[in-house]
Amino acid sequence: MRVIIVIPVYNHPDTLKDVVLHALDVHDTVLVVDDGSAHRAEDILKGIDRVHIIRHEKNLGKGAAILSAVPLARRLNMTHMVTMDADGQHDPDDVKLFMPVIKKYSSSVIVGKRDFQGPHVPGSTRFGRKFSNFWLRLQTGQSIGDTQSGFRAYPLFVLENLKLREKRYAFEIEVLVKAAWAGIELKDVPVSVHYPPAGKRISHFHKLKDNFRLSGLNTKFTLRSVLPWPHKKIVSHEITGEKITALHPIRSIKTLLTENATPLQLAAAAALGVLLGTLPLIACHTIAIIFAAGYLRLNKVVALSASQLCMPPFVPALCIEAGYFIRHGTFLTEISMKTLGYQVLDRFYEYLIGSVVLAPVLAVAMGSIVYLTATIITAGKNAATG
Repeated sequence: MRVIIVIPVYNHPDTLKDVVLHALDVHDTVLVVDDGSAHRAEDILKGIDRVHIIRHEKNLGKGAAILSAVPLARRLNMTHMVTMDADGQHDPDDVKLFMPVIKKYSSSVIVGKRDFQGPHVPGSTRFGRKFSNFWLRLQTGQSIGDTQSGFRAYPLFVLENLKLREKRYAFEIEVLVKAAWAGIELKDVPVSVHYPPAGKRISHFHKLKDNFRLSGLNTKFTLRSVLPWPHKKIVSHEITGEKITALHPIRSIKTLLTENATPLQLAAAAALGVLLGTLPLIACHTIAIIFAAGYLRLNKVVALSASQLCMPPFVPALCIEAGYFIRHGTFLTEISMKTLGYQVLDRFYEYLIGSVVLAPVLAVAMGSIVYLTATIITAGKNAATG
């Protein structure tokens, strides 16, 4: 594990030197990426021989600055970079907090969760963090405490293997979402933060342009997260290539167990699919299942496959029968295409009542079956290899 501190800078002449000197006190390898600043970083840092400097002749954006640091970091035989801002917001001493986490989770992206208990923290920043955290959880199923923090540790192979198109502030959201989709775990570590009073604060975040970019990016990522197509992984897992389908449950479970899924995770996904598949979410079942599975970090394919067992006519008819019994105390004896097919909208209330009762029962039953089956398969595999 070899770590380099990377400090992107754009027009922070008053704070850059102090930040760099403090960083050098903490760590011996520091790289400043001057992203087209009016005051050149090499002039501000003149006489400090231990710092590496890259300069963009024009401003390309924070994301571009971070990516341009990767080739030099590789030439210096680094494995990770820790990025921090040049405005004095981050305390270089907190780099020490990253080191044991990097060592323990060497393939993870680690984000510094800023302590917002101090003074001068803008209300918009507090809200923005919560809002952004929610979208990350929805889009990837992973959750961290501060998706907007620029104080981060990146394994270089992650930045080298992801297709990253954003070059400005939206880069920091893009890299988290795409890393999570690529199989990279996201971790966080608590860090301090310093916000000067509003009148002394220098920010290059454009409320209109950058918020517009972030909104567009979140819309795109949310739509992509709805699709059940798998994402390309940059971490190696054993994949069998077998199709996952409810028509071949045993084969499908064997396949999924080779992808580092546990019996409990598969059972939870199947239970979720049946739970939502049983409810009368007309024309919305697939969307609801995909969003819920993504938010809960459950396998979307398993949930969708299990939900197919709830397709008409059997489960809806069962729900209508249960709802009819709850309303009238007797069962609907005239069971035909007319009563359970053509009249389904007329019997929607009975369908709704019955589904609320049966959905959790069927979900628990399906989850139990999948869990027991997966556990037996896992035990058999362990016995064979042991």
